[in-house]
Amino acid sequence: MHDRANGPVGGFVTASISPIHDWAIWSLVRGEFVDPAGEVFSRSFVLSPGAVGVVALREDDVPCVVLVRQYRPALHCLTLELPAGMRDQAGEAPLVTAQRELQEEVGVQADQWTRLGCHTSAPGISNSQVEIFLARSLHNTKPDRHGPEERHMAIEEIPFVEALAMVADGRINDAKTVIGLLLTERFLRTD
Repeated sequence: MHDRANGPVGGFVTASISPIHDWAIWSLVRGEFVDPAGEVFSRSFVLSPGAVGVVALREDDVPCVVLVRQYRPALHCLTLELPAGMRDQAGEAPLVTAQRELQEEVGVQADQWTRLGCHTSAPGISNSQVEIFLARSLHNTKPDRHGPEERHMAIEEIPFVEALAMVADGRINDAKTVIGLLLTERFLRTD
């Protein structure tokens, strides 16, 4: 997660940040800022602990990626996504969160982990950042799902080249999943 710095950024200065509402692990805040010309303006946004996403790759004869199809209330639809989760354990390293989420959601552990990168989810409304990891040398364990969405999710193993085609034609449109699959494709070309 991006830490808020107190110093000027591009001539903009944070004057104050005040909570509006706290819920679960997020906070809606209102900030007062000063632009480079000295004018004060306000913006509201969500502070988030960030999240992780895992590209779990089975590298058999036909490499497959492990994805989850789950209900997303904000969209009222099923989405096809990487296993992922919020960084909701204070002080937990992103890799540890990724390992925990992969095991909890899909019942998979990996012997090989690579950090692929990080992306900012929606910079106009939140500071949320998602760390993306590649998990290889997979072996199955028992899942430990939490919440109704996870309990009713479907686990799908899709050939990696098909998953890339699904990104290209829009069948996969979740940002962390698109970014994770494309970063994996790039990584595998240079590995």
